[in-house]
Amino acid sequence: MTDDNSTPANLWTPRPVEETIDVYRDWAGAYDADLETYGYHTPTRLAAALARHVAPETTVLDFGCGTGISGAALLQQGFNHLHGTDVTAEMVDIARGKSLYEKLWVGEPGADLPRSYDAIVAVGVVSLGAAPPETLSLLIAHLSPGGVLALSFNDPTVENGSYDAVLECHVAAADVTVLSREHGPHLEAKEMDSDVIVLRRE
Repeated sequence: MTDDNSTPANLWTPRPVEETIDVYRDWAGAYDADLETYGYHTPTRLAAALARHVAPETTVLDFGCGTGISGAALLQQGFNHLHGTDVTAEMVDIARGKSLYEKLWVGEPGADLPRSYDAIVAVGVVSLGAAPPETLSLLIAHLSPGGVLALSFNDPTVENGSYDAVLECHVAAADVTVLSREHGPHLEAKEMDSDVIVLRRE
């Protein structure tokens, strides 16, 4: 079921991963047009935040790349070596048609990544209604020492608290340092904001 703008109903609520894949599979065809209509600012904000800490020649993993909206934002910031993965095959098919990524694959939920990276982005992925909080630990584990992870928590995710709890545990354990955390627009038409967070693995 969708609302008047075709966004899946109850998008920002916890659900089993199988249901999340179904939601994004069904939304794939309208996803780009819907988010353009809503005014989707987080990919551009997050790519700019990453560029302040990571050289443009760095290979960046776009985790949960969806249809490639975040990959396009990274290219606009000068990142030309992109890998992408998503658990929804229909989203990956659309991204593949855009020729944004040097490597692109359909991932398995919770599965280890094939290698470590010096830079990883997760735009709206580690969040309520998408990947669960423990996904943050997976991404940190696949950062090279000194590597940078840029991700976003939208307003419902911040309000939920469970995602910040995982982040706070990693900060307290000195696994990562928070380089920046900036609040700003996420989906303008939905009057929803997000925090763009940049972490360095120690």
